[in-house]
Order: sequence, then structure tokens, then C-alpha cells
Amino acid sequence: MAEKFTRWDAVDYLKTDEDMALYLDACLDEDPGDGSLVRAAINDVARAKGMTQLARDTGLTREGLYKALSASGNPEFSTMLKVMRALGMALHVATAEPAKPRKATRKRPARELAEA
Repeated sequence: MAEKFTRWDAVDYLKTDEDMALYLDACLDEDPGDGSLVRAAINDVARAKGMTQLARDTGLTREGLYKALSASGNPEFSTMLKVMRALGMALHVATAEPAKPRKATRKRPARELAEA
């Protein structure tokens, strides 16, 4: 008996605005620093809300949105802000938790190690 698998899609689980906000927040925290995870998450939320309506609300074409939010897309920040506003989301800034300072250590010369 062969097993059937379906492709997992975050869109299937983004039912409420709160789900979408929590998902975006988690992706902001986990992004590697190049914006790829955030862009993918905004794409998921946009598809969950509906690309056609989002295109109308942003004044962009549906095809343009798909391209900008794709893995190979490189949207301008202004485009991302338009999309976020049209999705009913807002970005907020908070101070980051300071990194714990590391203790300064120096390597001791072999001579000092031998004398110790």
C-alpha cells in the first residue's frame, strides 16, 4: 500500500489575523539576516489573505506581488511596507536583548604554562 503525501503549506494553518501576526513575528526572530525568511512569511500571509485583493489594496499587480515575494524576488522596502499595511499588519521596533559579554581571555605562552 503506497503512502500519499501532500506538500506542507503554512497557508493552510494561517486562519486568523493573530495566527498571521505570530507567524510573521517568529519569522522575524528566526530570519538569517538576509530577509529571505521574512519575505517568504509575508508571501504566505499574502496568499492566505488573497493575492487579488492585496493587489487592489496596494496598487500593485498580482503578478508583481508574486514576483516580489518569491524566493528570487528582491522587493524594495517601500513595497514591503505597502504590503504589510494592506495586510493590516504593522512593524514595531524594540530594543534587542544585549548579548552577554564574553570574558576576555588571553593565551598564555608555553613558557608560562610550564612554570605554572
